[in-house]
Amino acid sequence: MASVECMPIIGGPAPRRQSRKVGIRWGGQLVTVGGDSPIRVQSMTNTDTEDVIGTAIQVKELAQAGSELVRITVNTPEAAAAVPEIRNQLDRMGVMVPLVGDFHYNGHTLLADYPDCAEALSKYRINPGNVGKGAKRDTQFAQMIEMAIKYDKPVRIGVNWGSLDQSLLARIMDENAARATPWDAQSVMYEALITSALESAELAQRVGLSADKILLSCKVSAVQDLIAVYRELGKRCDYALHLGLTEAGMGSKGIVASTAALSVLLQEGIGDTIRISLTPEPGGARTGEIVVAQEILQTMGLRAFAPMVIACPGCGRTTSTVFQELAASIQKYLREQMPVWKAQYPGVENMNVAVMGCIVNGPGESKHANIGISLPGSGESPAAPVFVDGEKVRTLRGDHIAEEFQQIVDDYVKTHYGQAPGVVAA
Repeated sequence: MASVECMPIIGGPAPRRQSRKVGIRWGGQLVTVGGDSPIRVQSMTNTDTEDVIGTAIQVKELAQAGSELVRITVNTPEAAAAVPEIRNQLDRMGVMVPLVGDFHYNGHTLLADYPDCAEALSKYRINPGNVGKGAKRDTQFAQMIEMAIKYDKPVRIGVNWGSLDQSLLARIMDENAARATPWDAQSVMYEALITSALESAELAQRVGLSADKILLSCKVSAVQDLIAVYRELGKRCDYALHLGLTEAGMGSKGIVASTAALSVLLQEGIGDTIRISLTPEPGGARTGEIVVAQEILQTMGLRAFAPMVIACPGCGRTTSTVFQELAASIQKYLREQMPVWKAQYPGVENMNVAVMGCIVNGPGESKHANIGISLPGSGESPAAPVFVDGEKVRTLRGDHIAEEFQQIVDDYVKTHYGQAPGVVAA
């Protein structure tokens, strides 16, 4: 066999697609999306927006979990009237997160009739399929864009395959029928979604909205459909793009579907902001979707949010549940500490902690982590060697291994990560 010169194997995602940077402001605060900004995580409340306190509390929970933009429904006059109060409540609680208003059907009326709402929101989301029918469609869409211009707000034009403008779809179907070789129904649907987004953006610019105030999304429910649509949309424009399945589902199904779709696009450099639209379990927290979004970005090496715990899945060698319990408790502890650590110890989000269950891969994985522990497996000596930056520093024994290891993690954070300016260590 002839020898072939080997080339270096290059890892990592493709370069980010070039997109316009959009500034989202409230008070003296600013979050940027697109351009060279980090890929942002966003979420949406499921409270009745008329409930000022309930909505403000949920927004706070989402923001504390890591949501960098929070969308709220603005669907009634009462909801519109509540928006300024929600913003005031958040400001009083020190919750520095922008509010995005989600409008359908009557947005043009609500924005005009409730100027305090129009001002309090940091961004508007408009679905071009739900702004009006026939001649009213362009007029009412333009009225919303005029309000965005008046109050200097960016707009996400969010097309959804479940509420696609039927007149536009009919036009695309007629154009397809006139082709010598008509496209299949799936391709026609893709084209209709993309055309709706791009033509709406063009209309917004004709009305007077700057291109750097526009974001686009084309949401569908199926993984392969989302990938196909965004690949093409990304080629045809330089607007910032928001990614997400319109309904991901519950539990593992929703997590897997979202991860499968978004990971492909993010690896190809497509996407400036993401949302994981999970259906919460009954009584479950809304914040779960934020954790999934953050972990997608962090495991792909695109952003860092909290220290990562590496843990083995267990096998016949790991008959004890101690390593599972320790991994779970350490992971929970690290995430809970992040609101404090993020301010006091910049860079701690890049830390890796390994919790392994036996001596097979335990020491090796522990040496590769910033801090690692190899717990005794079946038949092994009841000792747990601890490694710090590749060097064995201690061996833990007895009934308090978890507490002692947590203290080692605490000490490492305090001694290895720089403090933010003006912060005094406890």
